[in-house]
This record gives sequence, C-alpha cells and structure tokens, in this order.
Amino acid sequence: MARKLYLDIHLLQTVPPSCVNRDDTGSPKTAIYGGVTRARVSSQSWKKAVRDMFKDMFPREELGLRTKKIVRLVQEEIEKSGDILDAEKKAIDILKLAGLKIKNADDGTDALFFMSVAQAKALAKLVAEQKDTNKKEVQKAMASSPSIDIALFGRMVADNPSYNTDASCQVAHAISTHKVVTEFDYFTAADDLPAEDHAGAGHIGNVEFNSSTLYRYSTVAVHQLFKQLGKNTNEAVQAFIKAFVLSMPTGKQNTFANRTVPDAVYITLRKDQPVNLVGAFEKPVHSRNDGYTSNSASKLKEHAQKVYQDFLNKPDYSFVIGELLADIGIMASLNDNIVKIGEILENELAELVE
Repeated sequence: MARKLYLDIHLLQTVPPSCVNRDDTGSPKTAIYGGVTRARVSSQSWKKAVRDMFKDMFPREELGLRTKKIVRLVQEEIEKSGDILDAEKKAIDILKLAGLKIKNADDGTDALFFMSVAQAKALAKLVAEQKDTNKKEVQKAMASSPSIDIALFGRMVADNPSYNTDASCQVAHAISTHKVVTEFDYFTAADDLPAEDHAGAGHIGNVEFNSSTLYRYSTVAVHQLFKQLGKNTNEAVQAFIKAFVLSMPTGKQNTFANRTVPDAVYITLRKDQPVNLVGAFEKPVHSRNDGYTSNSASKLKEHAQKVYQDFLNKPDYSFVIGELLADIGIMASLNDNIVKIGEILENELAELVE
C-alpha cells in the first residue's frame, strides 16, 4: 500500500457586510448547524475563486477549462498546428470518436466538460498525424496530461465515465462560527436626467447581506495528487495553499468591497487521515463584546487538542499564520510557511512509492 500524506488547511476569516454567495432567491446562503443559522459560502464558490486565481499563477497550457464549447477548444489547437482546412469538422469527428455526445460546434456537449489545454493539444496532434486514429488512442489522449485544477478538483463525465478523474482535494462549505441574522439594505438610485415633473428615485430595491467570522477548511490528498501530477505535485500544492488562503468569491463584490484576508491560518501535514475541526463551533461562539475572532481561535485550539488527545496523533507538521494560533504550530508569514512546506514535501514525495 502506498504511503499517505494529507495537507489540511484551517482558516478563520472575518467578512464584513456582504453577500458572497447567493441562493436562487438572491439571499446569502445559510445553513443550520448546532441548532442555529450560520452564514455559509459553498465549496463550489470557493473552488471557482481558487481556479480563477490560478490563472494569474500558471500558464494557460497548465490549466483546464470547464465549458460546453470543447469543439472550439480542440478546433483552436488544430488550427494552431497549421491545419486550417475543415478544422471544425475534424474537431467534432475526433471528439465523437472519443465517445462524447457532440451537438454542434457552438453548442458542444450537453453538460460542462472539464478539459485541460494539454488534452486539447493531444487530440489536435492525433489529427495532425493524419492516420487512422482508433478509439483507444483518442481515449488515451483524453485521459493523459490532466491539468493542475482537474487533478485537484476532479472531473465527472456522465457520457463516458472512463474519463472521470478523482479529486485529490476536498473543500468544505465555509460556515460562520456563530449565529447570524440576515439584514436588508434598502437603496434608491437617482436618475441623472430626470423629467422636470419627477422628483423621486429612478429605481428602488433591496439587497440582503450578513457579516460573519467564517471557519474554512480544505484538504489535499498529496499522495493521490502525486499519482496524477508527478514532479509537478509540489508546485501544485504550494499554489493551492496560496490561492485557497487569499482567494475570495466575487459575489456582490462591487456592492460591498468585502475582500478580506484570513485572521488566522492553521496548516498541517498528516500521514493518517484528514481532520475537519468544524466541531469546535457546533456550540456557537458568542462575542462577549470583544468580537468573534479571538474566541473562535480559542475554540479551534481547544477542539484540536482534544481531537489529538482522544482520537488521533498530533499532525506530523504544523504551521500557523497569525498570532491567534501561535501556540499550536510554527508561526511565520504565508510565503515563508509555503517555502517550508515545499521543502518538507520535496523529501516526503520522494518516499511516496508503492
């Protein structure tokens, strides 16, 4: 059995009045936990924010695109190879040979398909070779060279499960450590060119919002990621740490300018199993006139120590960003801790063999 290595990231982050992640009615998403209503930001929302941040960290060729327009993606790579004649038809033909249901070039697939740019290039290369390509070769090209984001977040293909990719990363829904109450912002907008007989507002409306101290958690199965990315694993893990810590979903960003950074970060490397410490907040934190953050940090430390005492060993390595959690890990800046984690991973990855 292969050795295992899990990277866990725990964050406490205070978000001011905002509507980071909305439901189908436009209200901030919430959840009942510990018998009270909590603010919630979905895992999908934060994973999208991480993927968006990756665009500034990696070349396009190392990332994937989630789109229905995969014909256009493959067609573009075919044309780059100099094969302009019937490039659209050739893209459709090879994708159909791959076993995907293609409606047409513009509509593409019925569902969003997560494809790496490298996989699109691999298909274009098969087309350029101008030989009788068989289905096995196409399927190999479609499964090879997963991008960093596909390896982390996985891919599910209902039309052809053989293209499914297991996610090496899990992201929990972020929830507030305390009870929240949704509030309403009634607003008016003035018409800059009003009629002379109209003195009222040009538009009125309501925006729902809340504010909270969130507990955020994610885990990466580094050993599984290593099977997919090989030598690029260390770089991918370091990039994920930075992106997960610093990213923010963009919901109602222009209205609230709510982009904050975490108040405290706790990163661990474990060789047994990942551990979500949300149980620290099953009993909602109370502010006691000094806010939620410091009390939430105390609860997190207390719960972590109890988990280690009663159920699991302490992490093999622990790192802390921010003085609120200083006594449970090596405290340093985000960048310095990422460098330290990278050095440890370099040694650990060398031992991740069957």
